[in-house]
Amino acid sequence: MSASDALKRLRDGNRRFVGRATDAESGFAGRNAQPSARSQSPLAIILGCSDARVPAEMVFDQGLGDLFVIRIAGNIVAPSQIGSVEFAAVKFGTRLVVVLGHSQCGAVDATVQALLQPSESQSRNLSSIVDRIRPHVQSLLENDPGISTEELVEQAVRANVRASTMQLRNGSAILEDLVANHGLRIVAAEYCLESGQVDFLDSVE
Repeated sequence: MSASDALKRLRDGNRRFVGRATDAESGFAGRNAQPSARSQSPLAIILGCSDARVPAEMVFDQGLGDLFVIRIAGNIVAPSQIGSVEFAAVKFGTRLVVVLGHSQCGAVDATVQALLQPSESQSRNLSSIVDRIRPHVQSLLENDPGISTEELVEQAVRANVRASTMQLRNGSAILEDLVANHGLRIVAAEYCLESGQVDFLDSVE
């Protein structure tokens, strides 16, 4: 699809949204589709991957204003992501943070390929993402040198989600205080592209 056609689709979709002409295909039919310009009170903060197959609002069947979503390839944690989580947790009083990884993650796969078949041609911008995932993949390879590529990617997805979760828990004085004293929970989860199921990797009650 050309950029012009894609732009037309977006504009048409926005017109339907404004006119309340949502349908089942939109993913928001029957949900909270009424926009609010005045306020928001998200029930959860989702730090997820940019993958187009994992839209958090649809995955969790939530409507507009229900989720504060931060998306970046590989659901990695950098200062801007930490700041975004801090902002939502403090500003809106949201008390649940979910780090959402997913099967077949392209950023994790790119990291695996970079380790197995190093190349100098990778852009420095992509490398900045790969370099944050690399340590978790490297440790898996060191522990099991004979692991298959498929199994390595599967395990690396979970290792990367858990690592991002730990970075949020331990990389911010604000979030540490909210966890210790104000009921904030930061949990890891993995979305399965094949089944549509979200598995929480921590004990969640």
